[in-house]
Amino acid sequence: MNLAVRDIRHNLGRFLLTCVGLSLLLGVVLSMIGIYRGLVVDALTVARSPAVDFWVVEANTRGPFAEASRVPGDTREAIARLAGIEAAGSLNYQSVEAEHGQNKLRLYLIGYELGRPGGPPNIAEGRSIGRSRFEMVADRSSGLAVGERLRLGRDTFDIVGLTTGQVSSGGDPVIFVTLRDSQKLQFDLAPPAARRELARGSGEANSDLVNAVVARVSENVSAEGIAEQVRRWKHLGAITQADQEIILSRSVVERARRQIGLFTSILLLVSTVIIALIIYTLTIDKMREIATLKLIGAPDRKIIGLILQQALAMGMIGFGFGALMIGLAKDVFPRRVILEPADASVLALIVLVVCVLASGLGVRLALKVDPATALGG
Repeated sequence: MNLAVRDIRHNLGRFLLTCVGLSLLLGVVLSMIGIYRGLVVDALTVARSPAVDFWVVEANTRGPFAEASRVPGDTREAIARLAGIEAAGSLNYQSVEAEHGQNKLRLYLIGYELGRPGGPPNIAEGRSIGRSRFEMVADRSSGLAVGERLRLGRDTFDIVGLTTGQVSSGGDPVIFVTLRDSQKLQFDLAPPAARRELARGSGEANSDLVNAVVARVSENVSAEGIAEQVRRWKHLGAITQADQEIILSRSVVERARRQIGLFTSILLLVSTVIIALIIYTLTIDKMREIATLKLIGAPDRKIIGLILQQALAMGMIGFGFGALMIGLAKDVFPRRVILEPADASVLALIVLVVCVLASGLGVRLALKVDPATALGG
């Protein structure tokens, strides 16, 4: 006879209600871990999409994602002439807002050179950009469709293709345009501002600037070696792809990682307290039954097993329902949620430890019960 099962049946309503509450808490914990994984993947998506080996940026900066970076447009030709360079391309990055129907769209614009690294990594629908001006490829998460037109600045773009999974570190959908279009959007002044600058004698601003130059190296060529060669030019900085990903994962999303980690720890602490209180309450309710077990000679390990099994059942059922709930609802979240089996396994082990620790309060109370209590009125 399993005493834990019989006691759960006797208090089934309270037990199930506790499991529901725990499932919500543990589901939130699992979703926070998934949101963090999604933040990291989103942050790395734009940096990985060009599939390059190193980045050339403004000197003394950490690249176009962590800091502002501007280099002359002819830097790409200088990089392409280096020995061991297979391909090089110039890129511009900019956050923009546009009107789509009755809504405002916040987008992350990438300007690239046709036929060079930095363009859309995949086309899910439509085609890639074919003209040098006024064509755009957008991510599906933007809600835009092939054949629609979108106004950015003073120009209107035709949407010719759609990608999937291309978002910035802030979760904004990515749109791709040609480098020339992106330079016009980023650096050209509005007519009133341009006239004011001319009146001040400032002249026309140089718009042949890019945020970064990316390059692929040939096989068996060290990307770090070429990056070091670029750094010796002193007026440019160079970051390998591995270092760029470290900057993004440890710097750009670091504060979010710490905040999510703190929130997750608080939720686990709350779960431990809830399990401990419920087990303690259930133990108080069956003090006479525990005293009777002691009176008839039941060993302490039997009583400890009763309480421990209840705590473990509560934790595992709550974790199972919480994981199922988040697995079904993860696509509804406005940001990407990535649930990895390794994370779920680690959380399950943590829940087991939490249940064992939480049952300690009930076990301590049960072991202090006097067998003579069973003979009381």
